[in-house]
Amino acid sequence: MARRTKEDALATRTSLLDAAERVFQAQGVSGTSLQDIAAAAGASRGAVYWHFKDKADLFNAMMERVTLPLEDALEQAGDGAEPLPQLRAALLSALRRTATDPQTRRVFEVATQKVEYTDALGKVRERHLAVRSQSVQRMKQALQRSALARGRTLPIPAAAAARGLHAMVDGLIQNWLLDPASFRLEAAGRQAIDAYLAGLGLN
Repeated sequence: MARRTKEDALATRTSLLDAAERVFQAQGVSGTSLQDIAAAAGASRGAVYWHFKDKADLFNAMMERVTLPLEDALEQAGDGAEPLPQLRAALLSALRRTATDPQTRRVFEVATQKVEYTDALGKVRERHLAVRSQSVQRMKQALQRSALARGRTLPIPAAAAARGLHAMVDGLIQNWLLDPASFRLEAAGRQAIDAYLAGLGLN
C-alpha cells in the first residue's frame, strides 16, 4: 500500500510538471497561477503545495527535468586530460535535443520567452545564474585542459573563451526558438562551434 502511495504521489508530481510546461507556454509564467496548473493537471491546489513550495520551486523542478541530463553531460566533459571531444559532443547534444525533442523545446521556450524575473520568481533567476556560472566554469576547465594536452596557449583568457562559447550556443538556441524555420539548429551549431574552437587553436 505504501508503495502504491509513492507511485501515486510520483504520478501526481509528473502530471503537475507536465501541466506547468503547457500552461506556462500558453500563458507565460507571470500570467499563470498555481490554481491554473492544478486545474490543467486535474489536481487540487493543495496537491501543488504538497509537492512544491511555490511557483518558483515548481518552475525550477520543470527546468531540471530537461536540463539535468545536459548539465551532467557538460560536467563529464570536464573529466580526462583531453576533454574537447566530450565538450563538443555535450554542446551538440544540447542543440540536437532542443531541435528534436518536443519537451526540451517547450521548456527552453518557456525559459527564454515566457518568464519574467519578478520578485516572486527570484529563485528562478538565482538558479539560472548558478547554472550559467557552472556551465561556463566547466567549459573553461575543458578548454584549459584541451590547450594543455595540445601544448598550446589559448589566444584569450580561458574564462573569456568559455563565456564566448556559452553565449554563442545559448544565442543560437534562443534565435532558433524565435523562428525554427530560419535555420537548422544542429547543423548551424556544429559549424559555429567548430569555427570557434578552431579560432582558439583547438582544432
